[in-house]
Amino acid sequence: GIGRAVAVALSAAGARVTALSRTAADLESLRRECPAIETLCVELADWEAVEAALGAAGPFELLVNNAAVAELQPFLQVTRSALQRSLDVNFGAVLHVSQIVARQMIAQGVPGAIVNVSSQASKRALRDHAVYCSTKSALDMLSKVMAMELGPHKIRVNTVNPTVVMTDMGRINWSDPEKSAAMINRIPLGKFAEVDDVVNGILFLLSDKSAMTTGSSLMIDGGFLVS
Repeated sequence: GIGRAVAVALSAAGARVTALSRTAADLESLRRECPAIETLCVELADWEAVEAALGAAGPFELLVNNAAVAELQPFLQVTRSALQRSLDVNFGAVLHVSQIVARQMIAQGVPGAIVNVSSQASKRALRDHAVYCSTKSALDMLSKVMAMELGPHKIRVNTVNPTVVMTDMGRINWSDPEKSAAMINRIPLGKFAEVDDVVNGILFLLSDKSAMTTGSSLMIDGGFLVS
């Protein structure tokens, strides 16, 4: 939901957008909504396929890494497959796609901006989220190192760290009032984030309005971390 909304918003703002997903049906639906958006169907965990697809599609000046998986298991029941899948997508894919795009930016000699979609779960332990929290924490630190090393090339790197977001999936997963109340009670603003809240944060960090911001995490959590 967030990735689709970002793609549509960027296209509406006049950007040439390439949307990447492993789900062909989602890309076809996006293309029908916004015919100007180019699409690439590729599995992010397949490094060779991603290298070939992005190499042919670039160069790019902006990048949003949004894809993620949430394998929720109690710590004592975490499986190797859940760990590996989460590392491949939540961390490895971001590293690899960012390498490809940043090299293109540097080769073109253009400034750029990268936004990695992290989570409030990178900052606060959540039950049954051992792998998810850990991969998002790793993503935050990766983003800081990227900011440090890519800064001399005029490439900024930041994260957005949302609370629960009311995507279609979010509404399904948090429709139980008992489950949602426990989380909302920890959010001073008393509500979950809407997709536009996250999209607007991403657009800000991609734009020149945040020209002196890099290596930062923009919390879109309604105050969850201060409660």
